[in-house]
Amino acid sequence: MTKTSFTYAKLKKLALSLGLPHVEEGLSFGKPCLKAHGKMWAWWSPYVDAPVFKVPREMRDMLVELDPKRFFVIPHYEPHALILVRPDKLEAAWARKTLIESWRAMAPKRVLKAYDATLAEEET
Repeated sequence: MTKTSFTYAKLKKLALSLGLPHVEEGLSFGKPCLKAHGKMWAWWSPYVDAPVFKVPREMRDMLVELDPKRFFVIPHYEPHALILVRPDKLEAAWARKTLIESWRAMAPKRVLKAYDATLAEEET
């Protein structure tokens, strides 16, 4: 099985396929990005060829330490709770899980409550 490298187009397709409310494609400093609740959510770094994800800082530090061939940080992102992933090592399942977790962390309580209620209705 050949593993293909992620691109921004693939990341965008995966993120939008999640069907999360209040997600849209936007621009940041003239570059495409994905926004959730009006804030940057995931994007392709203009500094290195890699996607950027929001993660808790403790998780970022652990991932970089455990798997530096997959996860890394550059000085520009160091002060923030962000992690970069080498495109040829990005796994769709990890991206999906991380996008959902960061979307939930960014969501206003009322949006999260309504979304969770919709999910509960779908399960019944």
